[in-house]
Amino acid sequence: MTGFLFELSFWLVAPVWLLMIFAPHRRLTARVAASPLTVVPVLLVHVAMAIPVFPELWAAVSSPDIDVFRDLTARANGAGAVWAQVIAWDLLLGQWMYREARRLGIHPLVMGPLLVLTILLSPIGLLIFLVVRAARPAHRSPAGGEALVRS
Repeated sequence: MTGFLFELSFWLVAPVWLLMIFAPHRRLTARVAASPLTVVPVLLVHVAMAIPVFPELWAAVSSPDIDVFRDLTARANGAGAVWAQVIAWDLLLGQWMYREARRLGIHPLVMGPLLVLTILLSPIGLLIFLVVRAARPAHRSPAGGEALVRS
C-alpha cells in the first residue's frame, strides 16, 4: 500500500502541472492554478503515510537532526510522507510561478521548461524563475503611470 500511495501522490498533482505547462492560456488552467485546494488530495496521502510513523516524524521535525531525519526517511512511510509533502509544496510553488508569470507576461515557452524544472528540482526552477522575474521591466498601469509589479 505504501508504494501505491507514494506513486499516487505524483499522479494526483500531475493534471495541474500538465494544464499549466500545456494549456497556460485556458480559463480552466487559470481557475485551477488559482486554487490552493489542488494540494488537498496529496496532503491526504501525506497524512495517511505520516500517521504510522508520526513519533519518528515528530522527532525529525521538532528537533532537527540529520541522523533522526535519515532514520525517518529509511522507513517506507517516512520517505513517502516526506515525498508527498514535497510534491504538495512544489505544486503550490508552481502555481504561484504560473500566476506570477501570467501577471508579468512571461511567455509560456519560457515558463513551460521552468515549470518542468520546478517539478523535478524545485529549488533550481524557483531560483531561475526569480532571476527571470527580476529581469522583467515594470509594466505600465492602464492609467499610463508606472506600476510596480514586483513584490
